[in-house]
Amino acid sequence: MVIGILRIDLYLTGTRSLKDKRQILKGLIQRVKSRYNNVSISEVDSLDLWQKATIGISFVSNETAYVNSILDQVTGFIDSTGLVRLGEREFEIIHF
Repeated sequence: MVIGILRIDLYLTGTRSLKDKRQILKGLIQRVKSRYNNVSISEVDSLDLWQKATIGISFVSNETAYVNSILDQVTGFIDSTGLVRLGEREFEIIHF
């Protein structure tokens, strides 16, 4: 079993409150979940900052290359929405 874990800092421009941030983030997370239904995604840090969000994404498979591919696709999809600017990324593969 191969587990891929990705942590991404997202920067939201044009938000003026936590309510704005959560509305954008909720929509983005739902779009990722509907497009990649085997991926787990959630906001994991920076909860009280209204211009920054940190999300965690995980995916499990039996092939390292497939895990890399799916997490790259998810990252590209998030970037292509134009809703957020990608910041620092941390990626880890665990072989179990």
